[in-house]
Parts: sequence; C-alpha cells; structure tokens
Amino acid sequence: MALFRSRTATGAGILATLLLVLIFGNQIFTEWVDRHSDGSTVWGFFLRMLAWPRWWISPRDGSGSAARELLANDLRALLVILFVALVLSVSAKTVAGGGGAFVIGWASLIFGAALAAFTTAFLVSDPTMLGALNAAAAASGYGLFVGWIVGIAVAAGKKAD
Repeated sequence: MALFRSRTATGAGILATLLLVLIFGNQIFTEWVDRHSDGSTVWGFFLRMLAWPRWWISPRDGSGSAARELLANDLRALLVILFVALVLSVSAKTVAGGGGAFVIGWASLIFGAALAAFTTAFLVSDPTMLGALNAAAAASGYGLFVGWIVGIAVAAGKKAD
C-alpha cells in the first residue's frame, strides 16, 4: 500500500482515482477491452467497468460528432477526478477512519462518476434529459463496482493521518 500513502485521506483517494482513470480509461486499454473481453462473463464485465471513464488522444473518425464525443469523454474523465476530490474534501475529515473512511471513499466514486456523466451528457449530439439520467445511472455502476479501490486508498490514507 506504499503507492497510496499520501499526506491525507483525500489525497490518497484522489491519487487512486487518478490512477484508475489514467491506467484503465486510456484509448489503448479501452480498445483492447472492447476487442478481447466478453461482457457476458464476470471478468469481461469487470474489465468493461474499469474502462468506463474513457479518454482518448484522437477521435475515432473525423466527423463532427466524433469530436464532440472526444470532448465529452475527456471532460468526463477529468470531472470524475474533480468531483471525487470535491466529495472527499468535504466529507473525509468528518470520519475517524476504518470502515467509515472506506465507505466515504467508495461513495465518492459513485457520486463523482454519476455527476461527471450527467454533466457531460449534454455535450454529445442530440442531448436529452433522459439521456443524461441514463448516463448518470450507468456511471454510478462504475462507482459501485470499482469504488472499493478508492475506498481502500482512503482508509489507508486515514491511517497515515
């Protein structure tokens, strides 16, 4: 757990979220997951969850909608980190540590991902309120199934405080 040691639990949670987004959301990993994983298996499901906050260096094709999708995905990845930082900075100091810190870290990714997806859903072509709500619901699934990693980092950071 030396990788997640930081000065505060908030810093540990932000670092864990940043690493999750950078490692598993990049274009190389997400394209590999799309080609080589089966969403009907547990392992494939988890790999696809890890790849949710996709960010790309270049659009998939040259169309205008691809450029909007690129902007929305890249902004969503940044907003996940920002919203997790915001939730943790507001709530992490109120928890003594242990299980409470774990739950706060986990919940921060659920809320952060849902808020980021809802916000960026209006950047894609033909945005709707229903589309934004569906995007937030799907993103909260990312937080539910991946957020335990951030929860462990926050709990470990709380011990170091």
